[in-house]
Amino acid sequence: MNPAENSPGVPVTSYALAPTKTVTAGPTVFAYRELGPTGDVPVVFFTHLAATLDNWDPRIVDAVAATRHVITFDNTGVGASTGKVPATLEEAADDAFAFLSALGLERIDVFAFSMGAMIAQDLVLAHPELVRRLVLTGTGPRGGEDVDKVVRTTYWDVLRATLTRSDPKEFLFFQRDAAGKRAARQFTARLGERTRDRDRKMSNRGFQTQLGAIVRYGRSPAADLSRITQPTLIANGDGDRMVPSVLSHDLHRRIAGSELVVYPGSGHGAIFQFHEEFAPVLVEFLNR
Repeated sequence: MNPAENSPGVPVTSYALAPTKTVTAGPTVFAYRELGPTGDVPVVFFTHLAATLDNWDPRIVDAVAATRHVITFDNTGVGASTGKVPATLEEAADDAFAFLSALGLERIDVFAFSMGAMIAQDLVLAHPELVRRLVLTGTGPRGGEDVDKVVRTTYWDVLRATLTRSDPKEFLFFQRDAAGKRAARQFTARLGERTRDRDRKMSNRGFQTQLGAIVRYGRSPAADLSRITQPTLIANGDGDRMVPSVLSHDLHRRIAGSELVVYPGSGHGAIFQFHEEFAPVLVEFLNR
């Protein structure tokens, strides 16, 4: 541990050491963590299905926090945040806006993964003045083809993980070749680097509610993504089973001027498998 991390006036730049805080927005008490230097537009992280504060890859968080103020948070009813998990992603976006408003934030950059990037799309469409730069990874558009099949894929991989006594993310996020298995083990090990003040786990009921919300998102009419005019970076692997990779290309076509990065031989968690390559791209885009 670097003693400077605990010195007054010195910002925490390690996610493993970032304290968990709370803020009240209406009836909900949101749990969140923040790190990195303040004073600039903060980068707010929107997380994936069933994820808590402890599910962010510290190699990506720390890379951004080296130069930027980073905020991560638990969605309503998830982890240490109170309330009931919303039944739709539109409601989740409304809750996210309430959280950001409670922190007094009027301008943010967004880094979002999977379900979080679906919520982020709804947020930026509803509050375009709030978001300056947008990063969408491992995700697809509202009404995207086969998004509603996430339930089948998820339950199948959870079963496979149970039978092999593995973390489901090893199956859901990574391909099952030698490189994917190695990346999966390394990723889950990194998630365990924080040893104190860990978050509460996701409830089964909340997990099922989020799955239902994603299904509704997939079966909804397509959103008008031409309204997104913010600089946008899109990233995925070329073999995403959870949110088919073709949908990243669809997002790229529908968001004018967006940039697309696709990592070969990887799946839903490509940004974690290729974190050494992706983190500098992410930081450069956010600081451009």
